[in-house]
Formats: sequence, C-alpha cells, structure tokens
Amino acid sequence: MSDKLRILFICTANDARSPMAEALLRHLDSEHFEAHSGGLQPGQIDPRAITALERADVSAADLRSKSIDEFSGQHFDYLIDLCDKSSDEEQLLPSSEQVLVWNFADPCISEQPDAFRHTFQEINDRVRMFSLVKNKG
Repeated sequence: MSDKLRILFICTANDARSPMAEALLRHLDSEHFEAHSGGLQPGQIDPRAITALERADVSAADLRSKSIDEFSGQHFDYLIDLCDKSSDEEQLLPSSEQVLVWNFADPCISEQPDAFRHTFQEINDRVRMFSLVKNKG
C-alpha cells in the first residue's frame, strides 16, 4: 500500500488547467503525491497548455485528456476542482476525503495573449503551496 496522497484535479474539459496541475504536482513531488486529472466532458489537451509546461521544464509526457469516468470506484484523498462549473456535478465525481475548489479562469477562452502563461503561474503557485502544507503534517 502506498503512503502517497492520491489527488484528482478536475475541470470540465480536462484540456488545460487540470492537466497542467497534474503535470506540475508530478514534477514537484511525485514522492508524496499520486496526481491525476479528469474532466466531465474531456476533449483534447490544448497545445498551448503543453507549451506552457515545456517552457517551465515540466514534462508533459503521457498527459492526455481523460474522463472522470476512468476513475469510477477509485478513492482519492483530495479532489481539487479547478473551475466552478464542474463543482455543480459533484454527484458524478469519484469519492474523496476532501474537495477543494481552486477556481482559475479558463485560458482556452481568453483573448489575452499570455493567458496560458498566467494560468500556469497561478496553478504553479497554488500547487507548490498545497505540496508544502501537506508535507508539513
């Protein structure tokens, strides 16, 4: 049995925010966390999300857009919702000890040229803080 905390990052499309969070947590602390991501209506990962990860030297290897259905029957220590739309569908979500909501603007629909860089930085800051806090206990 693993002592790692199991984390599931969710977002509606699993195309930018949640895959970035999954890759970041794996990059920062795969020793203590098992990171996954999924969406309610998965599509394709936006290439701009991959670019944002690569620019920060975070591996995007094996990232793919996944449905939360792939995690049916699994248990997570934390389910972290990265957009307010998916929290409306809580009855569809896998079981977890705690649900956190970190609402980040969707860079896929932004008209700002640096939207992906900005969202990546916000997620990076939050994931780093989460990792630090959870590792102190």
